Amino acid sequence: MLTSVDPDLIRVLGDPLRLKIVTLLARETLCTTHLVEETGAKQTNLSNHLKVLREAGVVETEPCGRFTYYRLRPEVLAGLSEQFAALADSARGAAGTKRACP
Repeated sequence: MLTSVDPDLIRVLGDPLRLKIVTLLARETLCTTHLVEETGAKQTNLSNHLKVLREAGVVETEPCGRFTYYRLRPEVLAGLSEQFAALADSARGAAGTKRACP
């Protein structure tokens, strides 16, 4: 069965800053202040990107006093990885299949 890859999730992860945020959160849970330091992005810009990641289900938040920590949801990325793996399997299976031109 051919599985299609979630285009909305690809769009969300296609932004370079959001991909950087995801990469940083794959190593540890961080607050906005840490992410500003690590990325060099302005806090408002970073917050907007974090909102997109949160709404897409890629990250979740954890309040801690006056700070909000962000944690990556690995199962979302694992699901995306499985979708790409299914496409790769389909491509391997179709390697000898070619549609004739009319």
